[in-house]
Amino acid sequence: MLLRRVIPCLDVKDGRVVKGVRFVDLTDEGDPPELARRYAEAGADEICFLDITAAPEGRGTLLDIVERTASQVFVPLSVGGGVRSALEMRDVLRAGADKVAVNTAAVDDPGLVRTCARRFGSQCVVISVDARRVPDEEARWEVVVQGGRKPTGLDAIEWIDRCVENGAGEVLLTSIDRDGTQEGFDIELLRIVTDRVHVPVIASGGAGSPADMTAAVTQGNADAVLAASIFHRDIHSIEAVKADMAAAGVPVRLGGGNT
Repeated sequence: MLLRRVIPCLDVKDGRVVKGVRFVDLTDEGDPPELARRYAEAGADEICFLDITAAPEGRGTLLDIVERTASQVFVPLSVGGGVRSALEMRDVLRAGADKVAVNTAAVDDPGLVRTCARRFGSQCVVISVDARRVPDEEARWEVVVQGGRKPTGLDAIEWIDRCVENGAGEVLLTSIDRDGTQEGFDIELLRIVTDRVHVPVIASGGAGSPADMTAAVTQGNADAVLAASIFHRDIHSIEAVKADMAAAGVPVRLGGGNT
């Protein structure tokens, strides 16, 4: 049976891990390599590194920090933010990433996912989608980019379908409405997406407790759950999340160790 993954997320700004609510009111949470090492030792199945200001600032990913972070962990490292071309994806992979997430650049260049999947393989390409619920419309979400700042007019469900068809091997799905709120994941959005695509879906945005993360898997059918605030601020541990999942019958890798 496929093990479900627990993934701490490092939102990086100016070389530091930060966290806010819906990408605003950011607070400093620590050094990316140090936090990555700590989480890997605590049993994280993967680390997600997101350079959240690269796209708004029109620059590439902070490769030196990616390299330092990759040197500290022996679990898969997924990196996103600032990747605008296949050449830049190559550079991020060479810096130590196992997978690369594209978001704003994929909206700007719809052929980017296909190009990168053909060159590096679908297993390396993650489509990162920030989705905001459309007011007064039932079960509809819009893709927003540049750290949730810019609406695109794209229907999030249709956009995910298109990216998976073009070769994305995984979906990182963030509910902007829930991001940083610790109010639980958008289960409705998760179920719609997981019912439609054949690739793994990572639930992001809203984790407030181990029960929330378990619900994302048992009710939303997510393949992995991602969280930031509850881990950075020691509200809950990776071990506690996995224990809650295991108690609910969810298959997880138990035990820690950065090996």
